[in-house]
Amino acid sequence: MSFTVSSVDEVRAGLSEHGYLPDDGLVTAVFLSLTLKRPLFLEGEAGVGKTSLAKTIAAWLGSELIRLQCYEGIDAAQAVYDWDYSRQLLHIRATEATGEASGLDSDTLEKQLYDEKFLLKRALLRAIDSSSSTPPVLLIDEIDRADDEFEAYLLEVLSDYQITVPEIGTFTATVPPVVILTSNRTRDVHDALKRRCLYYWVEHPTFEREVEIVCLRCPTVSRELASQVAGAVEALRGLQLYKPPGVAETIDWATALGRLGVTQLNESVIESTLGTVLKYREDQDRLREHGVAAIVKNAMERGVFHG
Repeated sequence: MSFTVSSVDEVRAGLSEHGYLPDDGLVTAVFLSLTLKRPLFLEGEAGVGKTSLAKTIAAWLGSELIRLQCYEGIDAAQAVYDWDYSRQLLHIRATEATGEASGLDSDTLEKQLYDEKFLLKRALLRAIDSSSSTPPVLLIDEIDRADDEFEAYLLEVLSDYQITVPEIGTFTATVPPVVILTSNRTRDVHDALKRRCLYYWVEHPTFEREVEIVCLRCPTVSRELASQVAGAVEALRGLQLYKPPGVAETIDWATALGRLGVTQLNESVIESTLGTVLKYREDQDRLREHGVAAIVKNAMERGVFHG
């Protein structure tokens, strides 16, 4: 392995250098995952930065990011491997055209067709069979969307870091990948898979940390405006919305305001840029029922205090 991690502070510095500001609990969880070589299971609402963390870890370590996006009905052909049927067909036609096929029995021809050169390695097999000295970061995104059968298979893979392709043999990881699993908790993931992992519940950032994130990711935005935006988002999250804004929406909103030359939030500005932070009509209607003025008030109070 071409990297070693010696301390929690080293992890914090590495993530911060690449634009991710974790809290103490999360940076400790990452450190333990890397040093104990255990998968890290991140659970929390959409938009709190779970996927971004995996991307940042890959950038910090200089590793390949291999992302497996889970969905209902995902199976081995999409997640592990498949065969390149078009290339296999071309191979058959080539052997027929050259006359080679006439000298081959069916078993020999079949063995040629199921050679590794015709194997399409999907995310899980790519992560297991990586030839890099630095382990790839395997992001298994939204595991809660997959079904029980796939979850059980995944547990088997993560237990031994090996995958068997019946026609070829068993692939075993020389260096286990760094594994990050995320869940938005649309359903409960089985205890067996969670036990295999280190677990961390990712909260929305505190107001102070969200201000720092906006300042880091939107350097052209003033600290006062960053504080106002974070204050407004903080108030929006308290409205019991269908989809509360995540950190990504906060950054998008601050970026949009900076592009428009806005220096201070007001009701008109919020109304005209609402689509960058609230993505459901019902949530926008709920905000208007609550009163945009109340959001502006919270934003101004936060902005004055932290500006």
